[in-house]
Amino acid sequence: MSELRVVAIARIVPIYRMEFIDLKTQQGRVRESIEKRIATVLDHGQYIMGPEIPELEEALCGFIGCRHAIGVSSGTDSLLMALMALEIGPGDEVITVPYTWISTAEVISLVGATPVFIDIESETWNMDPKLLKGAITERTKAIMPVGIFGQTSNMTEINRIASESGDIPVIEDAAQSFGATHFEKRSGGLARIGSTSFFPSKPLGGYGDGGAIFTDDDDLAERMRWIRVHGQSGRNHHPVVGINGRLDSIQAAVVLVKLEIFEEEIELRQQVAAKYAARLDEGPLELPEVAPGNTSVFAQYTVLSDDREAMQNRLKSDNIPSVAYYSVPLHLQPVYSKLGYQSGDFPITESVAAKGFSLPMSPYVLESDQDRIAHALLTEV
Repeated sequence: MSELRVVAIARIVPIYRMEFIDLKTQQGRVRESIEKRIATVLDHGQYIMGPEIPELEEALCGFIGCRHAIGVSSGTDSLLMALMALEIGPGDEVITVPYTWISTAEVISLVGATPVFIDIESETWNMDPKLLKGAITERTKAIMPVGIFGQTSNMTEINRIASESGDIPVIEDAAQSFGATHFEKRSGGLARIGSTSFFPSKPLGGYGDGGAIFTDDDDLAERMRWIRVHGQSGRNHHPVVGINGRLDSIQAAVVLVKLEIFEEEIELRQQVAAKYAARLDEGPLELPEVAPGNTSVFAQYTVLSDDREAMQNRLKSDNIPSVAYYSVPLHLQPVYSKLGYQSGDFPITESVAAKGFSLPMSPYVLESDQDRIAHALLTEV
């Protein structure tokens, strides 16, 4: 066969590319419904805060079992608005973890407060409640645990300590754990305020930025609704300082469609995770653990390796994507150097940050792809 003929065939036959997060297969399931929903938005023309917003908020309340859901512009803004509603500002402290995306701490800084970090558990990689009480001071105005990689922190213990320490508000960052449960109660509804993100890669994602806030507190809900629209409680009346935190109608339309299959997708994610565990259990990797009383939505399937670079190189050589999330934890980021933390202050965080990497994860990971991944990770080069 001539060289020209080989090149021609190569151009015709598509090369299979494994997706890190497979949104294409999901879209194939729901595209027709999404297009109908978007067409409705185009017809009514209310592109921001249209009728899809209250419809989505009602559906989210039913899913979580909370009194109030407030659709907002992003997961980051949902955390910011929660802090603003609690009137947290300069001189205040908010306790969180250094092993998370920077938005968790970023919003604390944006309101003028100080992030106070405590270490994570070695099993769940979430906030270690045993360290919480020792970090609370008279300046502590909130506690912000994160549901990393798909399962919640030990919210029962965190809430207990917060209550016994002067009823400190807890804000649950459920951007990755939305859909998971903690003793049969949904993530997002486990604290004074819950927050989530509809970023496309999240378990329940839109096709752009978006998020939601959850609470059972009527007064806080009203205040956060004001904040969402520039602090406005009525036309030309602004009782508080707010932001432009509104949710677009098209994003709400997309999330409404995806919410219809979300329960099924949670089960599929858990099945994919179980198959990963079965394939990788005998290997050299440390696999994710789900705490007693918890379920996980496995926003990511993250493993630990003493030789992460070599493991990722094995995957890369077989065209398998992987990501090392949070490899530089927040206390070592230049922006937080002024807080005075040093390398070694949070040993569990630093160990997980140095060893952790995430494998392709979605409800639609093929078993054949998992076989390829396991072979790459477990076979000596």
